[in-house]
Amino acid sequence: QVQLVDSGGGLVQAGGSLRLSCAASGSIFNINVMGWYRQAPGKQRELVASVTSGGITNYATSVKGRFTISRDNAKNTAYLQMNSLKPEDTAVYYCNLGQRITQYWGQGTQVTVSS
Repeated sequence: QVQLVDSGGGLVQAGGSLRLSCAASGSIFNINVMGWYRQAPGKQRELVASVTSGGITNYATSVKGRFTISRDNAKNTAYLQMNSLKPEDTAVYYCNLGQRITQYWGQGTQVTVSS
């Protein structure tokens, strides 16, 4: 089993920044993908960004150039640096770890961007 604890959300004004963290523990394999998804009220959960254990990153078009995902494999921790935040970034952000055929989820952290 894998446990994920995500943190770092909060309330910020448009144009501001936040940094999310996701700490993974348990049975973690060397090869995996960590990422962040978000879900706004009334909308489906969507991928924001992901990073493989080898460092390959992927971003949603809406966040490219504003968000940066990174990870520290020694600490099994992923980070999402969010800059130039917009009101439409408001959502619950969920950390995700995928290894083999299993997906694990954090409890979610609320990000609210005021205009």
